Formats: sequence, C-alpha cells, structure tokens
Amino acid sequence: MRGAPALLRRALCCLLGPALSVLLSTAGVPVRSGDSGFPKAMDNVTVRQGDSAILRCMLDNRVTRVAWLNRSSILYTANDKWSIDPRVVLVANTKSQYSIEIQNVDIYDEGPYICSLQTDNHPKTSRVHLIVQVPPQILNISTNITVNEGSTVTLRCLATGRPEPAVTWKHYSGKSHRFVSDDEYLEITGITREQSGQYECSAANEVAAPAVRRVTVTVNYPPYISDTRNTGASVGQKGTLRCSALAVPLAEFQWYKEDTRLSNGLDGVRIENKDHMSILTFFNVSEKDYGNYTCVASNKLGNSNASVILYGE
Repeated sequence: MRGAPALLRRALCCLLGPALSVLLSTAGVPVRSGDSGFPKAMDNVTVRQGDSAILRCMLDNRVTRVAWLNRSSILYTANDKWSIDPRVVLVANTKSQYSIEIQNVDIYDEGPYICSLQTDNHPKTSRVHLIVQVPPQILNISTNITVNEGSTVTLRCLATGRPEPAVTWKHYSGKSHRFVSDDEYLEITGITREQSGQYECSAANEVAAPAVRRVTVTVNYPPYISDTRNTGASVGQKGTLRCSALAVPLAEFQWYKEDTRLSNGLDGVRIENKDHMSILTFFNVSEKDYGNYTCVASNKLGNSNASVILYGE
C-alpha cells in the first residue's frame, strides 16, 4: 500500500511522540549505536525454521515509551498488539526488558526488526536482524539407472537449505564405500562393472542432520566364465559337471558334447541353472558319457564358453 509508510509514521507519532515521526521519514530506520549508555536490542538472532525466536530489547528507567516494528509495520506498542499475525506474542514488558516472540518462524520472517524507544522526548532505535536457518533438503535426484559397461553416466543431486548445503557423493559397493565427488553432479566416464552399486548423495549445512538419498547404478556386461571343474566318475555312478559365469543380466547356460546340445531330462542327464551357476548331472555314468563338454554362457551383450571334462576314475 502506497499510504502505509505515512500511516506508520502517524501512528508512531501519536504513540511515541513527534520526534520519532521525523526519524522514520528518512529512508530506512537508522541504528543508533553511538550512545553506548543507551539500552540496545540484540545484534542478531539465529533460529531454525519452525522454531520460535525471541527478540529482546533491554530498557532502563529513562524509557517512557517503547514499540517493536518490522520492515513495514508496527508489531507491538507497550502491551497493545498491532500485528494481525497470531504467531507474534508479547513475552516481557518490564522496566528492564521489552521482548516479543515469533513462533513457528519461516523464511519470510527473516530481516531487520526495530525496537523504538523514547525517553525525555528523544527517540532512539535499535535494530536486531533475524536470521532463519533451514535444514537441508534434497529436491531432485537421479532415478535408478541401468547402463552398459563403457557408457558415461551423469548423476544429479539438487539440494536446498540455509545456509546452502554442501553436497557430496559416496559409492557403496558390497560392504565398502568411498568418497567420489563433492559436487551436485557426478559424471562417470567409461563406467566399469566394479563401479556398479549404490551412490549416496548427502546434503549437509549443520542446521540439522544431513539429508541423504541413494541411487542404484546397474552396469550390464557380457558373461565371464569364472569357474569350471573337471570331474571323475566310475561307470554306473553319479557324475556332476559345474560351470559358473558372472554376467549382468544373468547368463543363460547351454551344454554341448562335441556339436550336440544336451537337453534336460534326456539321455539320463539333468541340467540345473541357478543364478550364476549351471550343473550338469549324469545319474548313471556309462563309457559313452566320458569326454569333453562345452559350457556356453550368454546374455544380450555376448557369450563365453569353457571346456569341462568328465573322466573315468
């Protein structure tokens, strides 16, 4: 409202005397800090968003009238409340202290507050600055992602808070973790299978506990046969061949003898595939079962094979 400053000056003129009206007519309300013997308000008050702030103005027996103001309006004069904000309450009006409380403080409450006093028709003002701190909050973070080995991955973690939070990234793989970045954006060039796992973003500003969220990065890679074992078995006994392969996605297994693919349940054999392992079982080994077998592991990125021998004991 264009007329609000004029109304404020007229109100204070009536409440605190004409001299204060002259004081407010200049741009802004000056801080009278030169009179060291005169009571003053606190220099600043720092509170966390959602908490209560108490603004204190210390008085002495020279003070005859007193009021609290913010940037654009009168909050209290003596015991009279002018503010329509229910969060603003008077907590002390004594000969030595004049204090108000702002409950459930929010960001828009931040700024200067003025304690205006009058003694012997000489107005004085003292300013206190309210600083509102906000716990860190992660507003935007990358979703879980699946990429092929060798790709470039960019993860983002955008956070807010007051003061501005520091953002860091950690990589969790198995039971270990390590620091990887101190920026909102994390870029991984030529990602490897060892770099898969969870990436934790932490936003911290010491106002409250850090905000923490995680992103899972899955790295696809072709099968790699990690373990095979040649096995001996007597005729008429049970024989087992095993083949293990690491791959993402999990590998599909096939067994061959020479150029013939083996089928589960035929010719007295059973093929069991579970996770990263395939087991070929012979229930009643015969002479014709001895020989070289090929285990083939494949997924959409490629395949790998290895030879396994069943021999007679």
